[in-house]
Amino acid sequence: MNWLEALILGVVQGLTEFLPVSSSGHLEIGQALLGTSGEENLIFAIIVHTATVLSTLVVLWREVARLFKGTFTTLKWNDEKDYVAKILVSMIPVFIVGMFFKDQVESFFGNGLLLIGVCLLITAVLLALSEWLQQRRQNKGHEVGYKDAIVIGIAQACAVLPGLSRSGTTIATGLLCGVKKESVAQFSFLMVLIPILGEAFLDLLKLLQGELTCNLGVIPAIVGFLAAFVTGCFACRFMIEIVRRQRLIWFALYCAIVGVATIVATVC
Repeated sequence: MNWLEALILGVVQGLTEFLPVSSSGHLEIGQALLGTSGEENLIFAIIVHTATVLSTLVVLWREVARLFKGTFTTLKWNDEKDYVAKILVSMIPVFIVGMFFKDQVESFFGNGLLLIGVCLLITAVLLALSEWLQQRRQNKGHEVGYKDAIVIGIAQACAVLPGLSRSGTTIATGLLCGVKKESVAQFSFLMVLIPILGEAFLDLLKLLQGELTCNLGVIPAIVGFLAAFVTGCFACRFMIEIVRRQRLIWFALYCAIVGVATIVATVC
């Protein structure tokens, strides 16, 4: 992988991590089109995913700082502890998948684009259905509850499949559960911080222990990281505003078009 390929893939990851169009699916499509392959793809994915997590911290730093302060500066149960507890509850399903089904999940990646196309179509249906239902409710809704957190967490666990957008699936599921659109995007972005950082840490340990080999050059790694971080900051802010304005239908249309095109290109 050269620096230009890393730049392109970093931009793809940064934009699609927060937009409801599947970063993993687009990253695999991009890698297939550019002809990059091997373990360097896994290392690169770790790097750019870490970059987008950091962009989330930058965009939502006030909320993260408020939650951190409210959780660790007092022993009393408060709104911040309650919110953090809901985030932890939402991580239970993806933790189970990561601990017991990691190898099975990883086997889905790199095995062709047909699954990605199908999952993109599922993402399109979820986005369209959530927007339709939200409009019927006339924007009414409630804050994230513990039941909502576990259901959204299950959606996040399902979204480990390439092509099934994590942000799109969790946001759409939250809206289908009746969560306020002002609250669901922020919760969706915050709930993924610990799982992604945890996975990156475990993969780093594998790298240090020699279980993984790093064939990725320093320059492509830096370029990919910066590209994903900068575009991730933009996409995170943009997506929060999009959810507030209820414009998910355009992303549903995009996912449907790309999904159909990917299936046709694979089958034909």
